[in-house]
Amino acid sequence: MINFKKLQVLVLFAFISCGYAQQFVKPDNKRINYTGRVDVSTDSTMFYWPGTTAGITFKGSGVSVKMKSFKEKAFFYAIIDKDDKKPFKFETDNTLRTIDIAKNLGSGTHTLEIYKLSNSTSVNVFYGFELYGQTKLLKNADHRIRKIEFYGNSITAGHGVDVPEGGRDSGAPEYFNNYYTYAALTARHYNAKPFIIARSGIGITVSWFPEIMPETYNRTAPLDPLSKWDFTKYTPDIVVVNLFQNDSWIVNRPEHEQFKRRFGTEKPSETFIIQSYADFVRSVRNKYPSASIICALGNMDATRSGSEWPGYIQKAVDQLNDKKIYTLVFPYKERGNHPDRKEQEAMSKQLIEFIDRNIKW
Repeated sequence: MINFKKLQVLVLFAFISCGYAQQFVKPDNKRINYTGRVDVSTDSTMFYWPGTTAGITFKGSGVSVKMKSFKEKAFFYAIIDKDDKKPFKFETDNTLRTIDIAKNLGSGTHTLEIYKLSNSTSVNVFYGFELYGQTKLLKNADHRIRKIEFYGNSITAGHGVDVPEGGRDSGAPEYFNNYYTYAALTARHYNAKPFIIARSGIGITVSWFPEIMPETYNRTAPLDPLSKWDFTKYTPDIVVVNLFQNDSWIVNRPEHEQFKRRFGTEKPSETFIIQSYADFVRSVRNKYPSASIICALGNMDATRSGSEWPGYIQKAVDQLNDKKIYTLVFPYKERGNHPDRKEQEAMSKQLIEFIDRNIKW
């Protein structure tokens, strides 16, 4: 004899289970598209640099992400269905959390991109995505053919981009926003895949901390000397170098710890500064023999009227005698703080015009 009451319960349970099915997507799943230098393993992916992303395409009614961060808290955008006008901003700290990104999504196919907004001083651990509803992870082909790599300091990292009007440009993680830097804006304009190697405070000859760019540019994890990046994984068409802002300050501060560490008691000569820049660009050229390299500077006070630093870069480029190495100066924005969104947008516009005028790719 059929127990209809028991059958009804089973059918109802099956319906509920089907409607609220879950699928956990591990970080080494081949259908996750990563942008930036990441370290992928079976159970976790390490994010270091600003502008690092993880993206998926799926069918389902909701999605969450499992993450934590070390050293300092970090901030991310979650962009659903490519709608970056309404990104979901969330933070991570040293507590492992599952963060709900979206619920009650409409039927059909959806995309999600997790985008790191913060500085490279936070180490972020991504443990995977969780999908809800009638879940199915779909192929997520990356159709971006063009590639641009950026080496930079606070300007490229996004320091202070979201400081509110009248607010203090403190360098707090919540005010970093790499998504609206000239680097990210330029890459999106060309539908190019960017790798952004940037840290606030870094220089070529000296930084506000022990590491300098020539020592870290070839790392996956910026603070780990043993973490070497495999340059065959990503070959850019264009490389943009925007460094020397921090050097321009610290070389005039003999009392600073890092001045003493790098130079002793004597300010570095013009010849040393020019040669150091040329050596770094030469290192980049050795990694990418065919790339166009734009040696940029600005838009902070290293390009103010009368500054010698744009001239140092020009002399270094002249020394390299390479027809595919260019110079570009972003004019000083006549304001003390780091560039905000509008100032970053102006830089992007200038860079785009320069690329269109000089580089065929």
